[in-house]
Amino acid sequence: MIAGMYEQNFIAYMIFGLILNFVFSIMFGVYLSNNIGIREMLESKGDKEQPFLIRLSLLIPYAKMLITLYRVAILQLFFLNKGYTHKEFWIYMTNEQQKNS
Repeated sequence: MIAGMYEQNFIAYMIFGLILNFVFSIMFGVYLSNNIGIREMLESKGDKEQPFLIRLSLLIPYAKMLITLYRVAILQLFFLNKGYTHKEFWIYMTNEQQKNS
């Protein structure tokens, strides 16, 4: 048993969570590309790598999906509600942050 479930059930939850992650990620990507434009997204994309824990979260059912929904909430609550644009959110997500000393 894994986390109180039989292995087959746990694997089924993992697969369903991955499918939901891909669905939400694709929908979020389409939403951003409609509001920013694919050309602008490619030109303004930085070299920021995802942290190791984000990549590791693919192994935990629904964790990656929750991270995507968290990013949607950050976009809505912090950026759009404060008057920032979708492009500024994209730059924030894909570029390394400059540290001010």
